[in-house]
Amino acid sequence: MSKDRWQGVRFIAVGTTAAAVHWGVVRLTVESMEVAPLVANVAGWMIAFVVSFSGHRFWTFGATTGVGTGQSLWRFVLVSGTGFAVNEVCYAALLRAGGLRYDLALGVVLVGLAVATFVVSRLWVFRAASPG
Repeated sequence: MSKDRWQGVRFIAVGTTAAAVHWGVVRLTVESMEVAPLVANVAGWMIAFVVSFSGHRFWTFGATTGVGTGQSLWRFVLVSGTGFAVNEVCYAALLRAGGLRYDLALGVVLVGLAVATFVVSRLWVFRAASPG
């Protein structure tokens, strides 16, 4: 299997793990602590962020990307934070529209943002600047 395909497989594995952590934290927080879903979503994102960054930095894209951990961390904060803002707006809209349980609505949003995160991570977050 080519390097790009393995990278895609690793991205899916890390992303799926982070999304499962995010979703699980939201469910646990809503069900056991009776926190509103949009507030629980913040906690879920914060914990999943650590899983996602660590997995992508050291496994999906490798530690030898040509970008230091600090630089890729700040880039990832920007991308993930922007993605989370979109997540929260879309999640709020789905919750207001009704029709879906809070946990299913979150699943829809998490899956919907995964592809964009991969593209931006591959092309910018974990990529060194081109010489020239």
